[in-house]
Amino acid sequence: MKKSLLLASLLAAFAMTACGQKEEAAIEAPAAAVMDAAKEGAAATMDAAKEGAAATMDAAKDGAAAATEAATDAADAAKESADAAVDATKDAAGAAMDAAKESVEKAADAAKDAVKPAQ
Repeated sequence: MKKSLLLASLLAAFAMTACGQKEEAAIEAPAAAVMDAAKEGAAATMDAAKEGAAATMDAAKDGAAAATEAATDAADAAKESADAAVDATKDAAGAAMDAAKESVEKAADAAKDAVKPAQ
């Protein structure tokens, strides 16, 4: 009976060892497929991220160029407005000077007339 028990244990150990080796080989194949799929997924994700980053950089460059152009246009418009204001101020000052000169001349004439002895 001891021999039968020993033989049954040995046969069970051999069967389990043989079954265990088959299962490991079967597990390796799906693991390799999963790893390949993960690599492909990671590569696709990296490509999409690169494309997204490039598109974002292009949009940022375009936005910066548009902002620069708008700022330049605004500065040009402000300069033109300031030039127009300076010209208007010069014209107004000239007109004020002419009016003041005319007033002074009239006042001088009135003073001369007031100082003349009556004849």
